[in-house]
Amino acid sequence: MEIASIILAGGKGLRLGRSKAKEIIGGKTLIERVIRQLRKLSKYIYIATSREQSGLFKDMDAEVLVDIYPDSGPLGGIYTGLMSSPCQHNIVVACDMPFLNTDLLGYMVELSRDFDAVVPRLSMEYVEPLHAVYSKACLDGIKSQLDEGRLQVILFLSKVRVRYIEREECQRLDPNLLSFFNINYQPNLDWAIAMAAEKET
Repeated sequence: MEIASIILAGGKGLRLGRSKAKEIIGGKTLIERVIRQLRKLSKYIYIATSREQSGLFKDMDAEVLVDIYPDSGPLGGIYTGLMSSPCQHNIVVACDMPFLNTDLLGYMVELSRDFDAVVPRLSMEYVEPLHAVYSKACLDGIKSQLDEGRLQVILFLSKVRVRYIEREECQRLDPNLLSFFNINYQPNLDWAIAMAAEKET
């Protein structure tokens, strides 16, 4: 099954105080690390971002997409990516996940054949919709939400066929759940830099 990947990179990095995507971890920018992992699974890779930030990514090994619905957060980025993708099923990840696990993502892709969305659920309170696989069947539900100004990503999932991956299932392929580690604050970045150095020694 051919699969595309969509990287959500429209955030302003307000909590970190600067754009996260170009921070250096393990000798590569954060977004380069993400692209490198996704390239193992996808022929098509897209970066969904705002018009203001699109210039940051012009030299990347990916096609840059400008948000169709500006200022609509990750939900708008998912919609933009799904609309542009030539593939029915698409990996969607945030740009600030430096330790993506291709075994876990590949497993999710395989499961997606029979579902509209495959989404990790690490606890009843913690669903991770920004490390997921979505099909184009999700577009109508997402568009309805965007038109109504309801930007919480998980709301449209009630309208599609979802396969949730529970915590224990994720841990079989990613024991420490590093796939879901993301960078919001300086201590997160410092930890990621140290972890990358440790993993590569």
